[in-house]
Amino acid sequence: MVEVVPAELAGQRLDAVAAKLFPDHSRSRLKTWIDEGSLWVNGAPAVRGRDPVKQGDRLDLRAEVPEVNYDILPQNLPLEVVYADESLAIIRKPAGLTVHPGAGQRDNTLQNALLYHFPQTALVPRAGIVHRLDKDTSGLLVVALTVTAHTYLADLIARRDVSREYDALITGTIVAGSTIDLPIGRHPRDRLRMAVSTGGRKAVTHYRVQERFKHHTLLRVKLETGRTHQIRVHLSHLKWPIVGDQLYGGRVARGVGMSLKLREALLAFPRQALHARALELEHPVTGELLSFANEPPEDFQALLQLLRDEQKAG
Repeated sequence: MVEVVPAELAGQRLDAVAAKLFPDHSRSRLKTWIDEGSLWVNGAPAVRGRDPVKQGDRLDLRAEVPEVNYDILPQNLPLEVVYADESLAIIRKPAGLTVHPGAGQRDNTLQNALLYHFPQTALVPRAGIVHRLDKDTSGLLVVALTVTAHTYLADLIARRDVSREYDALITGTIVAGSTIDLPIGRHPRDRLRMAVSTGGRKAVTHYRVQERFKHHTLLRVKLETGRTHQIRVHLSHLKWPIVGDQLYGGRVARGVGMSLKLREALLAFPRQALHARALELEHPVTGELLSFANEPPEDFQALLQLLRDEQKAG
């Protein structure tokens, strides 16, 4: 891909100009390509993204663009679409649905379903998926339906300009909300888990109390960053594991005086009680602020009702 710098962009930084001349790619991806030497200026690899460009400079992007999704097959799986237009879709993902194929699962994922219901996503990286939810977390996801929207939304997320809020039911009682600012990295001994680690990446989680029970608390959690398993790791690290989270210590039913019915329900809850409740973001074309919210699914609601009933019974 070759573009020539026009007069109106002369004197600006290379990375800023590249973002304007190659709008199908995110700023973060272009920065990586500049650092790797994949963006050439007048026949030589660019050295620094901050260097100014001149009118008539020839920018040659020699990067390997992510492959489209021809190797992942469309599947007619149920898909709950909350909103859709030409640029994006908001999906309500059920618990138990994996977001995209991996080594352990090649089909029956959200990505397979998107390729069926929105065939245009075959031309978009990862079928338009710009952020993810864990398999057993329910709730809202935004999906890009065009390459341009994918670039825009990926940049919004990288700049932390997408608001994401969750409902989390934890074991333990919390008096007030706060912020957890602890880095997260791969667990040193268990490759399936993440952990708070001094060598990890910055991770910030805000939470406030929604409802208190005898031995549990319903939290409203807001992500500032989006690390793998971030909410689960942060809360578990503080000894407040999410109910049902087998990976991070939440498959327990602790509490003096707890009824047998509630104890059995807690131990039988098959997944982490974590639900992506709300999304707020800027539309990639119109600039309109879009807000979406949804209640937790029936299994989560039923467990909350049991906790409320126990609270009333004293």
